[in-house]
Amino acid sequence: MTPRDPSPIVPHSTTPHSRREWLLKAAGGFGSLPLLDLLSREAGAGAANVAIPGAPANAPWTHAPRAKSVIFLFMEGGPSQIDLFDPKPLLNELAGKPIPASFKPVITPMGEFYSPILPSKRKWGRHGESGAWVSDWLPHTAECVDDLAIIRSCWADGLNHVNGVCQMNTGSTRSGRPSLGSWVSYGLGTENQDLPAFVVLQDYPKSLVAGGPRNWGTGFMPALHQGTRIDGGDEPIAHLRPPASIGDDRQRAKLGLLERLNRRHLDDRRDQTELDARIKSYELAFRMQAEAPEAVDLARETAETLALYGVDDPVTESMGRNCLLARRLVERGVRFVQLYCGAGSKWDSHQDLEGNHGRCCRSSDKPVAGLLKDLKRRGLLDETLVVWGGEFGRTPMSEKGDGRDHNANGFTMWMAGGGIKPGLTLGRTDEAGLHAIEDRLHVHDLHATILHCLGADHTKLIYRHQGRPERPTVNEGQVCMKLLA
Repeated sequence: MTPRDPSPIVPHSTTPHSRREWLLKAAGGFGSLPLLDLLSREAGAGAANVAIPGAPANAPWTHAPRAKSVIFLFMEGGPSQIDLFDPKPLLNELAGKPIPASFKPVITPMGEFYSPILPSKRKWGRHGESGAWVSDWLPHTAECVDDLAIIRSCWADGLNHVNGVCQMNTGSTRSGRPSLGSWVSYGLGTENQDLPAFVVLQDYPKSLVAGGPRNWGTGFMPALHQGTRIDGGDEPIAHLRPPASIGDDRQRAKLGLLERLNRRHLDDRRDQTELDARIKSYELAFRMQAEAPEAVDLARETAETLALYGVDDPVTESMGRNCLLARRLVERGVRFVQLYCGAGSKWDSHQDLEGNHGRCCRSSDKPVAGLLKDLKRRGLLDETLVVWGGEFGRTPMSEKGDGRDHNANGFTMWMAGGGIKPGLTLGRTDEAGLHAIEDRLHVHDLHATILHCLGADHTKLIYRHQGRPERPTVNEGQVCMKLLA
């Protein structure tokens, strides 16, 4: 928004006109004193969260950050680990047969799952110097395996998409907690005051991510730290440009009046963070009118770069644009970019696994690999943590004959850059790909590790809510030191 307009606005009268009114205002004033103290303490909870030398011992910054930014590539719907990164020859041997009794059954939204084994039709190969296994569905990602740390032993608590996506974003299967991007915004802020600290992208702008905007919301924290959604297409940021009929002076005058009215309204409602967030969003929007159009203008990229991301191909154009936008945003100081691939649970494959995953892989493989290659050649991968994965994986048993059900007991994610050890394959699932059994990493462990790469101790990144010290990992989780370079 425009800088403060010094021209005055006629204030409403605050002088009491009766003894009753005087007593009412005096009582309200005394009652606000403890409230003011509580609010000041709450507001100060994040004040120490500044990465500066000599920070107090209780600040979350315990070491130098390896990553400045995070790009979370969220494959919404649940990609099948046993068809992408975790080959299981036993599935083909037991095709059509019930899962052996020696394997603990998986619990799904429909209860215990005992359907026959569904074989994998994928062709597998070992790639790079690390020899990591990748299926033929991801030939471009296979070229980048020496930059990846593939985690085969992730697990979560969500059994369906809404609570699974919610937990992968907020740490809890129930709504009401801040998203990981909001914690990063709260703790680190942004390196560019003219762009949001936390941005959300979707490859299907008109589709709704399971659970909706709560996945990038702030829960009990100030609304200021919520994610800013940017869509693809010709106008990534809706309503950013003012109409041609409104000149600069007129717009400044209108925004100045609006800000003064909002500030006056806020004076008596300091505990309502939504209004303060709205004011700051207007201010940010005004600054973004100068900065954001350049940041999201892909016409400034070379034809070679556009081709690298697959922007020149209708199959990969949507995901390619968003991956390229993500790179342009982090190189301009945006801290956290959440990029949904398959928004609207497009990776969900209860039937027709071949057709479903085939489409999703074709649309995302080249753009994701292009992002990794582009970050690396620009020297940005070392300071950008890239995370790939969904809310859960899929079962080895069949559903509806040719699909797979949800499996939160053992699935695969990968990380790259930003302090992560490259060329690593970590963890193991059982021989059916059903349960994580070695180096198991829960969602809280993943979040703790991501924050560690950013320089923060997840146990010391605290926001006090109703007197309770709240942490991003819900007082759980451990940093996985094996993942760190």
